[in-house]
Amino acid sequence: MSILVRTTNTLFIMGTIKSLNKWANKNSYYPIDLLRIALGILLFYQGVYFMSNLPLLLELYEPIKPLIGDVLLVHYIAPAHFVGGFLIVFGLLTRWAIIAQLPILAGAVLINFVGTMNTSNFLIALVVLLVCIFFLFYGSGKHSVDKYLRMQQ
Repeated sequence: MSILVRTTNTLFIMGTIKSLNKWANKNSYYPIDLLRIALGILLFYQGVYFMSNLPLLLELYEPIKPLIGDVLLVHYIAPAHFVGGFLIVFGLLTRWAIIAQLPILAGAVLINFVGTMNTSNFLIALVVLLVCIFFLFYGSGKHSVDKYLRMQQ
């Protein structure tokens, strides 16, 4: 009798594991899409924040100001975060939006080595840079406007 109960339990556990595995294979894109959306929201928020606080933006980029100048800061960084974040949230032209973010994020990481080291800002900039590099290779994902437009062709 105990062998029958053990076999029944084993079959139940194996069936549960198989159904969970099928669900995970079917829905594995959701966490990556949520990561892309969170990245886009973060960049969009940063763009809005920099547009409303231009003196803060100029202060942040003070260490590398002689290399790139004020005009480039004001006219490139804030709008690139703003528009790029919006595009990344919806998964539209994701790779192009990421390419526009890479020099800014590389500069954000570089600032911590040229100026005073702020560990939390450095870690945030580094993580966002690495996530952007991931999406540069991965693309916009399954649930995106890019995928929808490709399917319409």
